[in-house]
Amino acid sequence: MLYFSRWKTISIWVVVALGVLFALPNLYPQSWLSSLPDWVPKRSMTLGLDLQGGSHILLQIDRKDLADERLETTRDDIRTLLRDARIGYTGLTGSGNSVQVRIRDTAQIDAAKTALAPLLQPVASSLFGAGTISELSLDEPEPGVLRYTLTEEGLDYRLGSALTQSIEVVGRRVNELGTTEPIIQRQGNDRILVQVPGLQDPQRLKDILGQTAKLTFQMVDQTMPVQEAIEGRPPAGSTVLYSTDDPPIPYLIENRVIVSGENLVDAQASFDQRTSEPVVSFRFDTKGAQRFGAATQQNVGKLFAIILDDQVISAPQIREPILGGTGQISGSFSVQGANDLAVLLRAGALPADLTIVEERTVGPSLGADSIQAGQFASIIAAVLVFAFMFAAYGKLGVIANLALAANVALIIAILSVLGATLTLPGIAGIVLTMGMAVDSNVIIFERVREERRQGRSIVQSLDSGFQRALATVVDANLTTLIAAVILFYLGSGPVRGFAVTLAIGIITTVFTAYTLTRWMISVWLRRYRPSELPAGLVNYLPANPSVRFMRMRIYAFVFSTVASVAAAVSFMAVDMNYGIDFRGGSSIEVKALQGNADVGGVRSALEELNLGEVQVQEFGDPSELLIRIGTQEGGDSAEQSALSKVRDALGADYEFRRIEVVGPTVSSELAWAGTIAVIASMLAMLVYIWFRFEWQFALGAIISTLHDVIMMVGFFVWFQLEFNLTSIAAILTVVGYSINDTVVVYDRVRENLRKYKKMPIEQLLDLSMNETLSRTILTGVTTLMALTALYLWGGEVIASFTVAMIFGILIGTYSSIFVAGPLLILFRLRPGVSSADSNDKTAQLPPAAQPSKT
Repeated sequence: MLYFSRWKTISIWVVVALGVLFALPNLYPQSWLSSLPDWVPKRSMTLGLDLQGGSHILLQIDRKDLADERLETTRDDIRTLLRDARIGYTGLTGSGNSVQVRIRDTAQIDAAKTALAPLLQPVASSLFGAGTISELSLDEPEPGVLRYTLTEEGLDYRLGSALTQSIEVVGRRVNELGTTEPIIQRQGNDRILVQVPGLQDPQRLKDILGQTAKLTFQMVDQTMPVQEAIEGRPPAGSTVLYSTDDPPIPYLIENRVIVSGENLVDAQASFDQRTSEPVVSFRFDTKGAQRFGAATQQNVGKLFAIILDDQVISAPQIREPILGGTGQISGSFSVQGANDLAVLLRAGALPADLTIVEERTVGPSLGADSIQAGQFASIIAAVLVFAFMFAAYGKLGVIANLALAANVALIIAILSVLGATLTLPGIAGIVLTMGMAVDSNVIIFERVREERRQGRSIVQSLDSGFQRALATVVDANLTTLIAAVILFYLGSGPVRGFAVTLAIGIITTVFTAYTLTRWMISVWLRRYRPSELPAGLVNYLPANPSVRFMRMRIYAFVFSTVASVAAAVSFMAVDMNYGIDFRGGSSIEVKALQGNADVGGVRSALEELNLGEVQVQEFGDPSELLIRIGTQEGGDSAEQSALSKVRDALGADYEFRRIEVVGPTVSSELAWAGTIAVIASMLAMLVYIWFRFEWQFALGAIISTLHDVIMMVGFFVWFQLEFNLTSIAAILTVVGYSINDTVVVYDRVRENLRKYKKMPIEQLLDLSMNETLSRTILTGVTTLMALTALYLWGGEVIASFTVAMIFGILIGTYSSIFVAGPLLILFRLRPGVSSADSNDKTAQLPPAAQPSKT
């Protein structure tokens, strides 16, 4: 395995060179890269919103609101069609998803059906053209009564059409703000995901996205005083609407629309030449200009209203006909207010109301701090891991470090080429990969040392070590890859970034360990012809440890059982500190503009707002606070109203660095997805290990991993760490690491089962665990070094994530030895031979494992 042909050597270094070449643009500013030749890669990683700042907003169209709107339209259509056909009717009412009408003269039933036939016309073709979709269905519950019901297919079609049109309108609105590289995409059947990086004013974005912007020009009904209409009943065909003034002014408005926003071709913010106040100048298309001109000609001296989303912006008097198709809207605007209204009018009206069901906003200053913290933690982790490998393995450690550097370069290159987004959990994924990537080299090097102790030459030991370790490395990394893939498909936002970097890191790790590391070792062998393996700290570890792990299995079982039961009872008896991802509500990180933050003052200010449960605590620096607000009654819209109140109360003294708002709808979905992710990953690993090993191994691995999950949940409960989406990522990663650790031990058990066919299972397990003990220690130390650096210097945002990972690595290492191993005895992996019925227990032991004679 240590021979490389020329083409293999060239291929390996071409891949490494391309990795370095595509990773380099991340080290230099784009202004410098633009001066390089066109063939030089210039694409760098896209930074996530948590690193560069910006807003992540999830919008939803309410299916019920859309259905109510369609029912209202259907009622109006029935009324109009029957009146035009001169057919008498009564009882035009709606309930549920139906509208029904009673025809007075039963002789006119057929005529009524004919008049209302357009309501049953197909609105679209069904999938693959196999039929048509009708929006309404007709039935007669009793003679003379016609009932029109919204069909699910028709409602789905209207919802899809509204979503498609809304995406176009939202895209135009966001692009009008001048932002760079916004992401606007469909999510599911009724949601739109909007991500705007680098946004300085997220509140303005929400204001623009939250308005339907339905503009109409309608006449003011002056046949009755408005107060009389409010106290009594407005005339038929008119409605009372209110202005945007404070206090609002009522107007009696005719329902007939003269011109709508659909007839606008342009709208620009400008200034009134007489008053110098900000106004919005507009221009109609030909049809709109004709209708507007005719209306103003016929109503000189009367008032007409400019209405936006059922609110009167202004109601000027028509002094003369307006025939040019242009005009202006005035209404005590600020400059930004006029600009925003012009943006809305140019982009067009939304076909339905959009509700913000999830919001995650990071200020640019916090993003810069996160980048700095992530970079510093990564550098410290790299230095620690590199130094440890050099100290442990000497020259072989140098080779492993070179392979690790190439590994990181390949990860960054692939992320850059794919245009993947690097998030703060993504940086954690790279740091974790640095710790876990060493595992492949450690498995190989420890196997080499073992072969050398058995008397083989250096070349034979290295060749056999790589060959024998291949299956172990592939099995161990594939189990972690399963967890990463499931996390990607069931996760969201930054958690997906973590899954992507972890998955890419696993793939590049296997490549560098079995190609680059092997190639460098082959060159080292040919050039230096060493007579012995390089010296390092590993030489001070016991060459043949003889720890009797299975003697402690009863104590381990008792400890694990008691701890697991305690964790389960704690979970049921003590409220877990759920983050807003799972319980809904708002999480706001603020920083005092001057001096230290005033916890008591902020708490008092927020308690006056009557927002329900409010928690205020220091977060990191004394000038920073973390505010948590419980779920608001009233649904998703109430969450946004609460956030607006907090902004108004604290905006003058505090900078809003991070905002997360999750409505009750999304929170329940995230909780369900997180649970499914953990269950799905464990089932997938069960199937894989069952396929690769035997059923005893599969059940042992899953039970020990379930033990780790229970213990991690208990850890979150006992220490009241916030449990959110990144906690699910931590659990899944620990699941992958624990399975990785267990597979390494099980792989050695399987090998020894073939080698020592009559050895008692207890002794065989002890032997296997002692043979892999140095690998367990070295991999655990390097991974913990990387995670500790991330915990100490990675910032408060991922502190709970990394401390949970540290605990998980420790408990996963424990379970792979003291839970997964003894379970094989419990499942009677080797029922034919046991300690009790073996006449010559030591005859089957290898020389290194023979008990010493005293």
